[in-house]
Amino acid sequence: MPAGYSFVIADDHPLFRGALKAALVGVGDVGAIHEAGDFESVKALVTANEDIDLLLLDLSMPGASGLSGLVALRGIHPSLPMVVVSAHDDPVTIRRALELGASGFISKSASMEEIRDAVKAVLAGDIAAPAGIDLGVERDPEISDLIKRLQTLTPQQTRVLGMLGAGLLNKQIAYELGVSEATIKAHVSAILQKLDVDSRTQAVIQLSKIGTDPLQGGG
Repeated sequence: MPAGYSFVIADDHPLFRGALKAALVGVGDVGAIHEAGDFESVKALVTANEDIDLLLLDLSMPGASGLSGLVALRGIHPSLPMVVVSAHDDPVTIRRALELGASGFISKSASMEEIRDAVKAVLAGDIAAPAGIDLGVERDPEISDLIKRLQTLTPQQTRVLGMLGAGLLNKQIAYELGVSEATIKAHVSAILQKLDVDSRTQAVIQLSKIGTDPLQGGG
């Protein structure tokens, strides 16, 4: 195993990935820095590398679907600290990202020093949010209820929901996860019950609500 920290930088702009890479090099003992330019690549990296110490995730990269991308990745690797890096740094987006399991939030307008400080804080087990921003409370009761419901899902249920959102059938999900189709059906039933919906389609629609709203400045 390589010595030092192992990072994943997930952003579709090579220039910004380079800037983040330069910032990480200043954090300390870096063993490996993996890069991904689209959401499928991030999922593959997170699935294949159990020893990642931190993921820097751009919510606007191709295939990520905003905050629902964060939810899907949390299902794949629930113990991995994930820091959202986004140009959408309004209080609503930051608060929702943290409530959905992000360990930190870095604005794309942050300085190198601010990026390093945030990464160091998360590696130390803290939550890193931009200074001087009042995150407030959720004003949309529907989104508030949805986030609370999503927080009750187990990691495996969260992962299955993310796969439903990607359009996979029960049979395909069972194959991907190496379990029986009956197991997936049980997971889907539990997801529908916890989200208080009647169908897979409704569950995916619920997931998409947190995926698009914040990044369009809604909420």
